[in-house]
Amino acid sequence: MAILFKGIIPPVPTILFKEGKLDKNGMGNLIDFLIESKVDGLFFLGSGGEFGQMPFELRKEVAEFTTRYVNGRVPVLIGTGSPSTNETISLSLHAKSVGADGVVVVNPFYYKLTEESLFQHYAEIAENVDLPILIYNYPELTGQDLSADFVLKLVKQYPNIVGIKDTVLAVGHTRELIQVIKSERPDFAVFAGYDEHLLNTLALGGDGSIPLTASFVPEISVGIYQSFKQGDYAKAIEQHQKLAALLPLYKLDSPFMNVVKEAIRLRGIDISTEVLAPVRSVSTEKLERVRNILEENSIIVPQQQS
Repeated sequence: MAILFKGIIPPVPTILFKEGKLDKNGMGNLIDFLIESKVDGLFFLGSGGEFGQMPFELRKEVAEFTTRYVNGRVPVLIGTGSPSTNETISLSLHAKSVGADGVVVVNPFYYKLTEESLFQHYAEIAENVDLPILIYNYPELTGQDLSADFVLKLVKQYPNIVGIKDTVLAVGHTRELIQVIKSERPDFAVFAGYDEHLLNTLALGGDGSIPLTASFVPEISVGIYQSFKQGDYAKAIEQHQKLAALLPLYKLDSPFMNVVKEAIRLRGIDISTEVLAPVRSVSTEKLERVRNILEENSIIVPQQQS
């Protein structure tokens, strides 16, 4: 079987108005910009998409609007994870009904589950959702890591579990996923979650990345991926260093989707930069730092001094 998803798939921020309503024009502007930048797919309602503080009905509205707006131009993945198995299944079935190409399911957060309960969670989703499923491993936020052996047990039983976004600091974890699972399921896609692990993941035999910086500088991650695939490793390393210079943006605030929205706007994409509470808008001081980082790395043109 061929790998269904690969390359650079940005986790797209959800563009909202102040009252928490979807900014459809802004969302469309961002989607068009990313597709024109030759990304390999789009992931909506991930961590950077603010799903964690979003009402159930708004999640469905975002899934429906974005999938239909993309209209088959690139593959669409919808984040449907929830602490509730039934809610995850419901959101996944909705994603299928609106035409999504796959769903991304983070493991339940708040409660730490036994391995058997965690297996049953994913098993019930896979049994009830006839759609490709990517697992989302983000132990820093969920409090529970998904080991290579655990994932292998799942994918051997459920062929519709087709990949994983591995958001971990230790590249050895991603390397083990690649070695353990691809030996049994070569079609299983392994994506780096953290931007800086894209090149490592490709070199180890992985399939790409789902990096938040690609929502405002997609050309860098796309360039790394394409250069690597073409065997131009010197160019891939050069672009990797450009990407690394932007990563201090993540330290400016927590959570950081507010910073990313400001970076998108500074690039000239017409969007609202409102965020859902408890996330707050970027302060004037931090916004200036965002601008400085983008200017220092030639992402935007420096402001003229008056």
